[in-house]
Amino acid sequence: MEQDMMTVMGLSGFGKVKKKRTLDPSRFDKNKRTAELQTSSTVSPALPSFQNEPVYDPAAPELNILPPTTVDEDADASDSGDLEASHDGLPTFPISHELILKDHTKVISALTLDPSGARVLSGSHDYDCKLWDFGGMNASAKPFKTWEPAGSYYIHDLKYSNAGDRFLCISGTSQAKLYDRDGEEITEYIKGDPYIRDMKNTSGHVADLYACCWHPKDPKTFITCSADSTIRVWDVENKRKQKTVIVVKSKERGARTKVTACTYSMDAKIIAGGCLDGALHLWNTSSNFVRPNSTIEDAHVKNTEIGSIVFSVDGRSLLTRGGDDTVKIWDIRAFKKPLTVHAGLTTLYPQTNAIFSPDEKYVLTGSGAPTKGQHGKLVFLKRDTFEIAHELEVANTVVKVAWHTKINQVVAGMANGQISVLYSPTSSTNGAKLLASKGPPRKRGIEDMSAALLTPPIVTPHALPMYKEGDVDVATALAGTKRRREKDRADPRKSRRPDLPVSGPGRGGRVGASATQHVVRNLVRDTTRDEDPREALLKYAEVAERDPQWTSAWRINQPEPVFQEVEKEGEDEEEEKA
Repeated sequence: MEQDMMTVMGLSGFGKVKKKRTLDPSRFDKNKRTAELQTSSTVSPALPSFQNEPVYDPAAPELNILPPTTVDEDADASDSGDLEASHDGLPTFPISHELILKDHTKVISALTLDPSGARVLSGSHDYDCKLWDFGGMNASAKPFKTWEPAGSYYIHDLKYSNAGDRFLCISGTSQAKLYDRDGEEITEYIKGDPYIRDMKNTSGHVADLYACCWHPKDPKTFITCSADSTIRVWDVENKRKQKTVIVVKSKERGARTKVTACTYSMDAKIIAGGCLDGALHLWNTSSNFVRPNSTIEDAHVKNTEIGSIVFSVDGRSLLTRGGDDTVKIWDIRAFKKPLTVHAGLTTLYPQTNAIFSPDEKYVLTGSGAPTKGQHGKLVFLKRDTFEIAHELEVANTVVKVAWHTKINQVVAGMANGQISVLYSPTSSTNGAKLLASKGPPRKRGIEDMSAALLTPPIVTPHALPMYKEGDVDVATALAGTKRRREKDRADPRKSRRPDLPVSGPGRGGRVGASATQHVVRNLVRDTTRDEDPREALLKYAEVAERDPQWTSAWRINQPEPVFQEVEKEGEDEEEEKA
């Protein structure tokens, strides 16, 4: 009844009926991976149909996100959108479609996603960290924040906290940094004394950092490992000193080695560390950390950096990725030999990692290009046998991989600075799908045109390079200029706002009455510059003779000046005449 009434009102002109827009069924086709980059023997099948889709309504943004499409159980595996399918018909690997995030210029050395899967955080050898937000991206797929955490130092590791409200940044320096969710620096932890030999007596690391890990249960605790042969346990609130120091000793001469990887077990009862000498150590968190509870000396080849250490959910298995082109799984209950080993995975960068799939049935890692000009690979290994379940050829050498559980999407960081987000239209949710699920862009109205005409852009072609704002695009000028101006004015960098005083008169940028009186009394009425300096000094001549404060120590033997008497010219002339 209400729907009929709305229709009658719309036809009679008494009400406004919004025209509903439907999502394009073929919107994911532009992100579908090309056949030449797929190394599977099966032919890439067609996409499943998207005929029964929800109607796009601008007033209800939640309708923009598609629910997972069900697939007929009797359908063949090749009918799904992915290269391999499980028995229930849903794809196992979400790799049929790809979104490219390209803004870095060098190898991606650190990569992570927040716990909700809404943001991607990346670090590179171009010294930059970048924050990407899937929900706020447009078709250009650019990051919303870029900054240099440590000047000209590589970024080695990035880790979100379990709540996703902050993250750690580990660079080539000896000081870890803590940032909030939006990339604003919260604190920087202390640097140790490099001249102290015993590492337990320093308040921080004294060499470059390699990795970090948050405590699985305590949000105020994290660990870091460094080239100074230590793993340090930190309290988030105390930046002046660590809580505990674990000194890693090597059997080689010198008794020091670089700790290149560290992690907590899921129950936070074990800390694992991998070293440059190929050793793998385990410490119980309830112990005094004097010596490791379990050690394997030759876990990986000596002088090859262990890129990552990952515990399984049950805490019984340990996955390591070494620089000796191998991936190994260890059983901590029989910590002597690896359960399974897969070799032949080309490792070109020390940060190359390996991870478990969300269901822990597979192991995902990257392989480098054998020769220059060839493609890298994403390798899916079966956990039990370490047989290759699938190989996916990508544009360049894969360094960092992440497989998010909630959105079911694979993110790979490559050596050319490119980040590849792989997903499936049927089994993945949100993430990269949000870009294709968004409605058409809003058309510019008369209000936008008038705002642009009232405040036209100022073009300064002969200005200095630091003041040039680039080429002015007409489309950009016609966009919402008012909102952009307000945002730029609130940004202290773009508005070039000076630093506000911290305390005292004038706090917060406002000058109080006391400060005004001080200025008027001491500066405005000061007339010393109009006074003769000779007279100003002679005022204190008599005072200095009566009370010689500075010359009383040698007053007895102070010589008295004797000046030659100068006769006047008039007296000389009179004497000559006489």
